[in-house]
Amino acid sequence: MASTDGAAEPAVAGSEAPDRPTDEAILQQQNQIRAEQAKVSEYVGQEENLGALKAEYENGNQNFVQKISKLEESYRTFRRTRGDGNCFFRGFIYAYLEGLLQSSDLVEGNRFLSVVQSWKAKLVEGGFQELVFEDAMDLLLEQVKEVTKASDQFSQEKLLVNMRDDMVSNMIVMFLRLVTSCEVQRREDFFFPFILGMYDEPPATVELFCQRHVEPMGEESDHLHIVAVTEALQIPVRVVYLDSSGLPTGGGGGGGGLEASCHDFVPDSCPPGTAPRVHLLYRPGHYDILYPRSG
Repeated sequence: MASTDGAAEPAVAGSEAPDRPTDEAILQQQNQIRAEQAKVSEYVGQEENLGALKAEYENGNQNFVQKISKLEESYRTFRRTRGDGNCFFRGFIYAYLEGLLQSSDLVEGNRFLSVVQSWKAKLVEGGFQELVFEDAMDLLLEQVKEVTKASDQFSQEKLLVNMRDDMVSNMIVMFLRLVTSCEVQRREDFFFPFILGMYDEPPATVELFCQRHVEPMGEESDHLHIVAVTEALQIPVRVVYLDSSGLPTGGGGGGGGLEASCHDFVPDSCPPGTAPRVHLLYRPGHYDILYPRSG
C-alpha cells in the first residue's frame, strides 16, 4: 500500500536509475561468493541421503521435490562438490576413482592408466608444454595406482583426504581441463558447430574458445566439456538433470509425479549398452555426485 504520510516528491530533473553493474563487478561478486563458500564447504563433501537435498526445496519449488522423490527410487545417496566452477571435473574424477577403489577393477584401472599416459604425447603435440602438466598428470596416475592396489592400504578416507587437498585436487582438475581442451582442438571439425551454437558472438576459433572457456580454473562446464572429456578418457557418464521444468502433480511422494531427465555420455569406443561408470546430478550451474541403488 502506498504511504499516506505525504505526497511523493517530484522527480529531480536529470535523475537516472542506478547504472547496471559492469561485467567486471559481476565477476568480482561471483568470485567473492565462491571465496565465501570455500570457507564453509569442502571440495568434496560427505555422502548424504537424498532426503537432505529434498529438504532444501520443501518450502520452495515443488517440481524439485517431486523429481527428487522419484530419483530416490534409483539412487540411494549423493555427495556434494564445492560450487567453484570446477564441480563437474572434480565430481567426475572423484566418482571414477571411488568406483575403481570399491570395485578393485584392475583391468579398468590399467586401461585408464594407459589412456592417461597416452595423453602426454598428445598434449605436447597439441602445443602444451610438458612442464605445465607433467606433475599434475603424475598426481592423477599416482591416485589411480593407489586405488587399484590389491590391498586395503588405500582407504576411501584417504581418497577423500587427497581430493580435499588444495594442491592434489586442483592440479588433477587442471590436468583434466588441459586434456579436454586438447581433445576439443584435435577434433575441431566436430566441436566447432557446438561452439557456434553456444554463443550469440562465439569465439573466432576453437583455440580461443578453449583458452577462454575450458582451460581456466573456475570456468563452468557445459555439454561440450562432458562430451570431450568422456571421449578423451573413454569413461561413460550419466548426468541426471534436476530443474524446475514441468507441471507438478498431486503430492510430493514417490511412485508418480515428475521425473528428472538424464543423458548418457558414452564414448564411441565403448560397445552399445555400456553402463555408466560415473553418475552426476546437475542442478542449474552445479554438479554433484550420485550413487545408484545396487541391483
